[in-house]
Amino acid sequence: MKFDRDVDQKRFALLLAAKDSDYVKKVYGGYFNVFVEAFGEEGERWDLFRVVEGEFPDMDELQKYDGFVVSGSPFDAFGDELWILQLCMLLQNLDAMKKKVLGICFGHQVLCRALGGKVGRADSGWDIGLRKVEMVHDLLQLNFLDDSDEIPTCLSIIECHQDEVWEVPLCAEVVAFSNKTNVEIFTIADHVMGIQGHPEYTKDILSNLIDRLEDNKSIEKAFAEDTKSRLEKEEPDRERWEKICKGFLKRQR
Repeated sequence: MKFDRDVDQKRFALLLAAKDSDYVKKVYGGYFNVFVEAFGEEGERWDLFRVVEGEFPDMDELQKYDGFVVSGSPFDAFGDELWILQLCMLLQNLDAMKKKVLGICFGHQVLCRALGGKVGRADSGWDIGLRKVEMVHDLLQLNFLDDSDEIPTCLSIIECHQDEVWEVPLCAEVVAFSNKTNVEIFTIADHVMGIQGHPEYTKDILSNLIDRLEDNKSIEKAFAEDTKSRLEKEEPDRERWEKICKGFLKRQR
């Protein structure tokens, strides 16, 4: 997908909180391309900041962006690594500026933490594979989807996490839950949205990630094999999730 760089174009930033895996680099050219393919559109400008390596946008540049996406990460959102603390400060500034911020998995959790919520290890353990997510509210009421957008109240999404949101910030609203995780989506006003799952992931990306988690002993072989077997039989609602994310990031307020 080609993206022009005209001065009047919409401009977004990916705050990448993970290093590119060998598989994603080989097949997709990096996670940045995965996100832009999922959420980007012709004529937009997308910039990459590898926050996991300490690369952040300049404060005087923030106003130039229409929205920000915070990616997943193998790090804990409740950790005290310097870059995570810097990311929390950046997210607090973006919230004060009422900038659109979309958090994915780790991004969902660290966004919650930065804005006053609580995150930690999930008592129920790893959630890996496809999960049915139940919407608490009609997404049309959130005013970032068109009336013509038909979004079911239950959607399947790829998940891969062992941490979760325990409590949302005081000003936040829980939009979706699952039988595994109480907070699958939360929003704050019309400028913050966190999604616990991975709307940008393809099944092959998750399958490779499962292999790596098994190799480094994070999960047991039997669990990995069962998860991959079930993954082959189901499909995520990727197009609908992409529509939700694009609508949130780009709908005029």
